[in-house]
This record gives sequence, C-alpha cells and structure tokens, in this order.
Amino acid sequence: MVESTTTIYDVARVAGVSMATVSRVVNGNANVKEKTRQKVLDAIAELDYRPNAIARGLASKRTTTVGVILPTITSPYFAAIARGIDDVASMYNYNVVLANSDNDEEKEAKVIESFLSKQVDGIVFMGSSLSESVRNQLVGARTPVVLAGTIDGDKELASVNIDYHLAALESTAKLLEHNKKVGYILGSLRDAENVERMVGYQEALEDAKVDFDESLVFEGNYSYENGRNLAQQLLDEKISAAVVSVDDVAVGLLNALQEKGIKVPEQFEIIAGSNSPLTQYSYPALTSVNQPLYDLGAVSMRLLTKLMLKEEVTDSQLILAHELIQRHSTK
Repeated sequence: MVESTTTIYDVARVAGVSMATVSRVVNGNANVKEKTRQKVLDAIAELDYRPNAIARGLASKRTTTVGVILPTITSPYFAAIARGIDDVASMYNYNVVLANSDNDEEKEAKVIESFLSKQVDGIVFMGSSLSESVRNQLVGARTPVVLAGTIDGDKELASVNIDYHLAALESTAKLLEHNKKVGYILGSLRDAENVERMVGYQEALEDAKVDFDESLVFEGNYSYENGRNLAQQLLDEKISAAVVSVDDVAVGLLNALQEKGIKVPEQFEIIAGSNSPLTQYSYPALTSVNQPLYDLGAVSMRLLTKLMLKEEVTDSQLILAHELIQRHSTK
C-alpha cells in the first residue's frame, strides 16, 4: 500500500496493538517490549507504512524539515552552497526542501509564505539580493532564518558570508599593479554585499592614488549574456582589467573579449568573484576570489540548527575566510 492509503490505524490493527504503541515505536520510544516492537515493525514493513512527517510535526510542533530558498538551482555557486546545507542537515536528521525563486521578489515572498504555512523548523535563504519587503517578511517570522551568502544590512537576520569589502580591495589592488583603468562589474548597489564591494574597490583606488571614476563601475544582472554584452562597453572606456563579482558574468566577458581578438591576460585582465567550477572550465582559467561555498552552506545549516534548538549563539553574523587564487587571466 502507498502512504496515502496506509494509516497508523492499519498498522495497529495488523500488529494487534494500540495506535499509541505504534506511535511509540515510530518515534523511537524505548518504553516498548522488544516482542511488541518487532510485531509493529513487521506490520510497518508488510503495509509499506511511511509516517507523515508533516502530520507528526503538527502534533510535536517540529517537522524536522528545513526550507532552502535559492535564486536558481542550476547555478554552480548556489548548488555548492546547497550541498553543504544538505550534508549538515542530514547529520542532524533534518529533511531539506529546495525552492527555486528565480531571484524574483514576488516569488520569494510566496515561497517563504509556503514554507511558513507548512511549519518548517527553519529557513536558509540564498539570494542575489535581499529586498526590503522580503527582509521584513523573514524578520517578522517566528521561524529561525539564516542568510547564506547574503547580507542583512541591519544585521537582524543571522548570516554567513565572506568579507566582501576585503575581497574587493585585494582583487582591485592586484589589477592596479599593471593597469591604470580597472573596472568593477557587480549586481545592484541596493544590495548590502555590493555596497561592501564598492567600498573595497574605492579603498584600493585610494591606496594606489587613482581617482574614482563612476563610469568604470557596471551594475547589472548575473547572467553570462550580461558579461558578453559588457565587453564592448569596457573596451570603449579604455578599461584594461576588471573585477567581476559573479563567475557567469566573468566567463561571458572573457569569451566575448577573445572573440574580439583581445588577448587575456596580455591585453585584458579579469578576476572572478566566487571560484565556482566555471572559473576552471574557462580558457584561460580565471583568477578568482575563492569563496568557501560548501562551507558557507554547511556553517549556515549548523547555525540554523543552533537557532532551531535554542542553543546559545554568541555571534549570528559569521565571516568565513577567503583567498585569491591565481590562474591565467591575470599577469
């Protein structure tokens, strides 16, 4: 029988015990005689009974389910973070439900509402941005929330990130060693992590005594096509190097430049932002900031377990170490 037609009553009838006894066996209660336990387990196997986790959660007020929201399930960046989340969730016997938001504010709100209505025990939110309305929705929820690779500017929500300011400063400083005009390509400056990147970029320029030029900063979406489309604009501005916060965009830029006959790194240097597998698949392989993506997910999930279990949390704004990995897109 399938779950929809097999109930705890059926198991109790076949095993010749009460429904309370079946419940104790299913929930691992030690206060059941071994002979009785075996009868219940045999009945469960015969009927192919699978307890309804949501129904059990309504009774216990715990569903052992965690909702994970990510902008796109096909991105190597978010997939690597999700893998870290899933591995730690398994260690703590939590089930993970993934939801793709398409980085759409309205869809994010609907997914969050769906998770909350299903009474998930916690939520891990990944987004290329965190809108004010979605942030307010998460802050207002009684359910624990952790942001992975996303910053809450007001620091009300727990989060796990790298130091975007320092990563941007280091990347820009390296490109300034051989270039006078260094561009910066990132997402919306409404997002806290991109604001931190801009501060790092400007600080590196100041250290090198190079004037800040707003025309060298390019806001846009996180697509490969956006990188391709930006290539000519960068060349028109006489830019000879760029820090690119998203790897998909960096690869698009790299390919478009080479199609135009621009040699990388001899004529144009590129540093990517997260060291996803794309940076090694490209030719030449891209120098990149190495974000510990798996660890971002794993640490986020561990932090969430502490919040869900009401354990002591001394710091809810965690910063993981990063490094700059030299490959062949820089001199």
